[in-house]
Amino acid sequence: MAKRVAVVGAGVSGLSSIKCCLDEDLEPTCFERSDDIGGLWKFTETSKDGMTRVYRSLVTNICKEMSCYSDFPFQEDYPNFMKHEKFWGYLQEFAEHFDLLKYIRFRTTVCSITKRPDFSETGQWDVVTETEGKQDRAVFDAVMVCSGRFLNPHLPLQSFPGIHKFKGQILHSQEYRIPEGFEGKRVLVIGLGNTGGDIAVELSRTAAQVFLSTRTGTWVNSRFLEGGYPFNMMVVRRCRNVIAQVLPSCVLKWIQERRMNKRFNHENYGLMCPRKKPKFIVNDELPTCILCGTVTMKTSVKEFTETSALFEDGTVEGNIDTVIFTTGYTFSFPFFEEPLRSLCTKKLFLYKQILPSNLERATLALIGFIGLKGSILSATELQARWATRVFKGLCNIPPSQKLMAEITKKEQLTERGMMKDTSEDKLDFISYLDDLAACIGAKPSVPFLFLKDPRLAWEVFFGPCTPYQYRLTGPGKWDGARNAILTQWDRTMKPLKTRFVPDSSKPVSMSHYLKAWGASVLLASLLLVFRSSPLLKLVRDKLQDRISPYLPVSIW
Repeated sequence: MAKRVAVVGAGVSGLSSIKCCLDEDLEPTCFERSDDIGGLWKFTETSKDGMTRVYRSLVTNICKEMSCYSDFPFQEDYPNFMKHEKFWGYLQEFAEHFDLLKYIRFRTTVCSITKRPDFSETGQWDVVTETEGKQDRAVFDAVMVCSGRFLNPHLPLQSFPGIHKFKGQILHSQEYRIPEGFEGKRVLVIGLGNTGGDIAVELSRTAAQVFLSTRTGTWVNSRFLEGGYPFNMMVVRRCRNVIAQVLPSCVLKWIQERRMNKRFNHENYGLMCPRKKPKFIVNDELPTCILCGTVTMKTSVKEFTETSALFEDGTVEGNIDTVIFTTGYTFSFPFFEEPLRSLCTKKLFLYKQILPSNLERATLALIGFIGLKGSILSATELQARWATRVFKGLCNIPPSQKLMAEITKKEQLTERGMMKDTSEDKLDFISYLDDLAACIGAKPSVPFLFLKDPRLAWEVFFGPCTPYQYRLTGPGKWDGARNAILTQWDRTMKPLKTRFVPDSSKPVSMSHYLKAWGASVLLASLLLVFRSSPLLKLVRDKLQDRISPYLPVSIW
């Protein structure tokens, strides 16, 4: 059984991993190469240390109740979406509350992590670290890699003919911090993810003109929905998840497209994306910037000249001063040896997106290397809870030979076109967390809750799926979970109620749910009862066959 655990990185994932080790009576030692906690959330004015950091204006795009540690809610007066300083302060509060700092070795770089000669028997690792020029070697029973997905910038210059002739400034978004220095310039931003949208919007206030180039387009979500309630809290709900699992996918995609275009027509704004593989970002200002002309949407770049960019649609934009690539990052594990290094970059080889499948002993966990339709923080915490119990032998996993055989079979079927490769798709938030929670015995039972505690069950099933739900039962149960769920809307509304308004509407209540979700509530209730019925499955399949010819093939 594992006892000593090495944790690489003291960011969001690293902090939860340290705490989960302590919860399971393991002995964590965390190695952090910077001088503070928080990882990319620790803002710095420059990027000279080579680490990815947030830009100064960054604001979280998932609200506080949906993206917090499951036994440590944000303070009620914290804004629902906060600037990076506020979020970093929350991480400090978390570390201090659970006394995690004493387990962290700052200014320490992990040089190598290698299997010991007797790994097949012990599962132990040799970890070599360096602190201020001095190397140290130690043996650990298990390793949790929490260094994040943003280590190695992806700068695909070879895909842009003529880029080496370009005389202007070329940056990757990793180097971007502040808008100062771009005044009066013509800036081309390449890549439309959350970062690309944020940078384009911010520079549009100071630059002479911003061009935003995208190959695929994207759907643009706002941070709030009708009524002003946080988007995540209104959408990420178990009742909706049940409906999504039962209704034909083409119907769901059609509904989603209509909802997205209700706010503004994405095609008119040059943002429409392919329906087969849609993308989504969160940005409240981009549509307005496009409407006002401060941001101009462009197709992908075909070629660069010394001062211009030629686009796929034949248009040319001249006198470009700066090109900023917001083209993401590639997974990087420089401290591993081959073939483990390469294998860990392929999600297909990671059991539950966490454990490398080829290891004889399950003593290595990659925490936070996932794409998810929801809060990464909440997912990494559950990943760490599950991984530490695997280390202790409390959660069983299939033998490595069986896992590798299944992976090989999937690869062959994918190559033949008989199976779709979904390894790079974003995971459904509730389904993924429920899967991990079920493995450790922490998944809430909605039918049981309705019998035992109807008020709580109502919030769990029809309300937002907040992280506290995974602390109601099983290992790691938290006595404050029930109250945290029942007061989550109070903490949501608290920072908004800064000015007294006579006859103001009452906070979200059960009546609000009935009015806003009446039809969904009724439908979800019926589906919850009959979802496993063979008759229902037959009806669904028939409905899919009948409706498909009249609807877009893939909208969502």
